[in-house]
Amino acid sequence: MKFIHAADIHLDSPLRGLAAYDGAPVDLLRGATRRALHAMVDLALEEAVDFVVIAGDIYDGDWRDFNTGLFFVQQMARLRQGGVPVFLIHGNHDAESQITKKLPLPDNVTVFSSRKPETHLLPDLKVALHGQSFKQRDVVDNLAAGYKAPVPGHFNIGLLHTSADGREGHAGYAPCVPADLVRHGYDYWALGHVHNRETLHEHPHVVFPGNLQGRHIRETGAKGCVMVTVEDGRVTRFEHRPVDVLRWALVEADLTGCDQPGEALTRIRSALRAEFDTCEGRPLAARLRLTGATPLHGGLLSHHDSFMAEVRAVALDLGTDAVWIEKIVGATRPMRDLATLGLRQDAVGSLLRSLDSLATDADLREVVRSELEEMMGKMPRELDSDSELAALRDPVPLIADAKAIVLSRLLDRELDR
Repeated sequence: MKFIHAADIHLDSPLRGLAAYDGAPVDLLRGATRRALHAMVDLALEEAVDFVVIAGDIYDGDWRDFNTGLFFVQQMARLRQGGVPVFLIHGNHDAESQITKKLPLPDNVTVFSSRKPETHLLPDLKVALHGQSFKQRDVVDNLAAGYKAPVPGHFNIGLLHTSADGREGHAGYAPCVPADLVRHGYDYWALGHVHNRETLHEHPHVVFPGNLQGRHIRETGAKGCVMVTVEDGRVTRFEHRPVDVLRWALVEADLTGCDQPGEALTRIRSALRAEFDTCEGRPLAARLRLTGATPLHGGLLSHHDSFMAEVRAVALDLGTDAVWIEKIVGATRPMRDLATLGLRQDAVGSLLRSLDSLATDADLREVVRSELEEMMGKMPRELDSDSELAALRDPVPLIADAKAIVLSRLLDRELDR
């Protein structure tokens, strides 16, 4: 038999603040979770799977209107027409307390109760499925500890929405110890909640499939579901199947030694092309990180907007709607020895020493930090967790950038524009 294990669909997940990103493919991003679910259903029908399990967070929270629920019903009806049963639990985002609107689901869909663990059987396949939905968002108890014993003579699957023993960036809901799951005696644990794909154990398999579709730069790489093949009561094939329709990636371009903007753009194009070629025809949303020691360092900082436009032009040259640059992160270094320059007894040395003193002035740093906090407070909430933006709260790196810009204006050759 074959089954699909999916989780964390986050259907119609709101993507706030997109207007702040110049050139963002807003329509593509907003429709990506629907298209990914549609692709997963296509996969289930094409592969003629015996059933599908969904381990929570079908929705991202309460529906704004009934269209979100209707779309899910429509996709489940497609599986019903193909004779594919679906077994699902609700997680923290779509817990009973979170969703106020309801729609009847097709009769091929079984939803596990939130009151206590349940077991459902597929007699023809000799499969037993065990699970429990979240009643409220903040479940801090170990739900798995209450799951029933495995059914003898059956392939036993546990559906569990959990943080396991803790994962960075994910709240600690329904915590459990993976070793305890292994000892429980099930043949497969279908986990949800953690958006990175991870196999915690094999035989028995304890698996996070990751979410169906990356929604922002913290959800990079191929996203999809897991296709599981079982023979004689044992998993014989286990493979990730991507169903995402747009892929996020951190792309690094090393500009070491580049002294001409054209050379820098050539290297950037090569880095973007290499990443795009791994996307299997999907559009790429990239955060570009520039590294290396280069004479262009200060100029890249002082001409950020015009350089960003040139990089976007390079991205467009890779294909219409093929690559979108979400952000450029400057991590290059100057070629000049700043310590030596700071010893010069001229205007350049004096200016550098003044900037260095700013970095060590506690009172000034507090004034700058306060102003930066006020500025950050006006940013869209979902951008606040962006590590690059959060770093702006520290004035010391900003002063270092100011030094580089000043040196570029005074000493380095200007970008050829």
